[in-house]
Amino acid sequence: MSGGDLVVIGNGMVGQRFVDALRARDPEGRWRVTVLAEERRPAYDRVRLSAYFDGVGESELNLYTPHDGVRLRLGEPATAIDRARQVVTTGVGEYHYDALVLATGSYAFVPPVPGAELPGVFVYRTLDDLAAIRAYASGRRVGAVIGGGLLGLEAANALRLLGLSTDVVEFAPRLMPVQVDQAGGAMLRRYVDELGVRTHLGVATSAIRSGPDGAVAALELSDGGVLDAELVVVAAGIRPRDQLARDAELPLGPRGGVLVDATCRSADERIWAIGECAAVDGTCHGLVAPGYATAEVVADRLVGGAATFPGADTATKLKLLGVDVASFGDAHGTTPGCLDVTFTDPATRVYAKLVLSDDAHTLLGGVLVGDASAYPTLRASVGGPLPAAPLALLAPDGGGADAGALPAAAQVCSCNAVTRGDVDAAIADGCADVPALKACTRAGTSCGSCVPMLKQLLDAAGVAQSSALCEHFDVSRRELFEIVRVRGIRTFSRLVAEHGRGRGCDICKPVVASILASLGSGHVLDGEQASLQDTNDHFLANLQRDGSYSVVPRIPGGEITPEKLIVIGEVARDFQLYTKITGGQRIDLFGARVEQLPQIWRRLVDAGFESGHAYGKALRTVKSCVGETWCRYGVQDSVGLAVALELRYRGLRAPHKIKSAVSGCARECAEARSKDFGIIATETGWNLYVGGNGGFRPRHADLFATDLSTETLISLIDRFLIYYIRTADRLQRTAGWIEAMDGGLDHLRAVIVDDSLGLCAELDAAMAQHVSSYSDEWRDVLDDPDRLRRYTSFVNAPDVPDPSITFARERGQPVPVREHPQGGFEHRRQPVTLGLPEVRR
Repeated sequence: MSGGDLVVIGNGMVGQRFVDALRARDPEGRWRVTVLAEERRPAYDRVRLSAYFDGVGESELNLYTPHDGVRLRLGEPATAIDRARQVVTTGVGEYHYDALVLATGSYAFVPPVPGAELPGVFVYRTLDDLAAIRAYASGRRVGAVIGGGLLGLEAANALRLLGLSTDVVEFAPRLMPVQVDQAGGAMLRRYVDELGVRTHLGVATSAIRSGPDGAVAALELSDGGVLDAELVVVAAGIRPRDQLARDAELPLGPRGGVLVDATCRSADERIWAIGECAAVDGTCHGLVAPGYATAEVVADRLVGGAATFPGADTATKLKLLGVDVASFGDAHGTTPGCLDVTFTDPATRVYAKLVLSDDAHTLLGGVLVGDASAYPTLRASVGGPLPAAPLALLAPDGGGADAGALPAAAQVCSCNAVTRGDVDAAIADGCADVPALKACTRAGTSCGSCVPMLKQLLDAAGVAQSSALCEHFDVSRRELFEIVRVRGIRTFSRLVAEHGRGRGCDICKPVVASILASLGSGHVLDGEQASLQDTNDHFLANLQRDGSYSVVPRIPGGEITPEKLIVIGEVARDFQLYTKITGGQRIDLFGARVEQLPQIWRRLVDAGFESGHAYGKALRTVKSCVGETWCRYGVQDSVGLAVALELRYRGLRAPHKIKSAVSGCARECAEARSKDFGIIATETGWNLYVGGNGGFRPRHADLFATDLSTETLISLIDRFLIYYIRTADRLQRTAGWIEAMDGGLDHLRAVIVDDSLGLCAELDAAMAQHVSSYSDEWRDVLDDPDRLRRYTSFVNAPDVPDPSITFARERGQPVPVREHPQGGFEHRRQPVTLGLPEVRR
């Protein structure tokens, strides 16, 4: 066959991909194509379906591309296939075919559970499903998801975003059982639990109960447990939509699906099947990458090619509930004699596993949870030698792998079957950036997980890279800062309309929020700015693992009066908050619910406290020792300087958090050299250190200037901070900023000491503006009824506290607990006792 009437049943992702691939191979239009679609909207990206709950519109999910000679019949599903007459029937009429492609996809499997037909029970499959879930969730408090796989966790996140307290029920002993192993599932569960989504593993749903109104009210579990649920989403897997093929008496696979060979042709030589409805050599594949592969095979065959199905790449990378999860190749280690290399870091909650051949030379597969940055290189290396030592590949900051070492045959993009050789050829033909590579090779245009690899291959080819912040802005953070500052732009909508494109993302929105706050553009919760903020800034408090928040009042220099200390104690007692003195000489109050935050702030603000900005990318603390006031070794007033600096720089928004310390002598009790800027007293003044930080990658600060007067010291710090805020990249600490700076510390010294760029007066003025315009964010919320309205646990039930936040007592303080799947409660962690005798208190 080389032309004629072609009917395609289905306009999902794979169906649309087939039409695109066919038209690319058949520009003359030898095939006259009719596409029959059940839905009333054209093809959209089901992989990104959950973005609908993050405010992404249908237009951004659209995948449909019109073609000459292609008729798209929306809302007109096929009802029958007459193989003898070569006709497809719909509710409107009949369509003759010389070739027929079945792209009917799959449907959501609903287990035969009593009550599954009740109002309030939904599947999670289409945009219409999601719209129905959103509408039904209004006014309801608790929901549940049946299924803890990939789609189930996406559904759980959707319910959480809709304000519902959420449970996930999974029959397997771990989450995402298809993609990750037992250890990876345990690490993933820790992340999910910390977001307040309760997981019940190793149990099934035995029934769905109705309430007095006849709608869903609860789930009954196989272990006897009962979960309240006013809305239930079933995400228990999928089944191939093969009813048309069954009725047409086409042979099916052992577990359903249209049985096809390696050419994707069925037993009827005129009928082909692609995507999730196709059982290629008896196996159905539920991922988009093998679906696209089948689409390409049939498109090639219909124009006289000889393509065959290359095998299913089941590699998966995604971000679920904010957690990176990836699996690739033989993730579960089923190859005889294979070896496992694992890396687990409970502190950073990272788990990684590589599966190697029995000689430890060939990479067979792996699992990554918490940090999937190595995924593009690892997935492309499956079946070949390891691109680096295992520890370098698995451990964060271990050095990573060299993408340039990959062979030409290594597959860079599994969704579109693009190899390293294809990318290199495109670069040689003039593709000089990631968008050009996407357009030329289609790599990175589906799930997007290979985009970091494209950047690495451009680097390996010596092609200079764009400094674009994200796909919505073609400029760097530094350039975007200058655009906002010089043009006087004060809203994200104006900025993206005049200097960007689209609606923004979770990269550029918080960056713009930080820039606007740095330039004094009003309260961070006013107008559009509220929707741009990171998680903590949404409520001006630190989100904790159990869904509660911590409150950190500012205590400049760690200096506090007895009266203020008593107020903190009374607040902690009255609101039953866990209390801890931080390493930055402040007192952290844990366990506050959202609706309690304004009440706590009112007590603290009335006592003279203000926000400590522990939640923001801003100055945190200026730590100090007691200095010459009390210490017999002290040579300067370190406490007085620390207080003055913290009050001067409070509320200063930056690309990342900023910490400081002042030591009153060279004994360095305040640990100033581990801070972003640190000061150590000398007999004649102060030594200034810059570019240090603790945390995951500790670094000592470098000595910047010596024996400074207090006035000169403050002037240099002013310029240092403003220059950092204006020129650093997104989420770049001062240490990395100086290391990446052309000329390093010498350049920085020339700019802010010698005024080599003529900027010092401007930097001084910017800091003066910040100091004069500072206003406490907590007090501003308390004084504004509109801002106060956002402080509710559930938007649909503002007077109801979050029932999932509960506490037990440990060492005399409240600590978070969670409901145990078998009933009762358990601690999130086991108390450390070390077998020591009891201490009487």
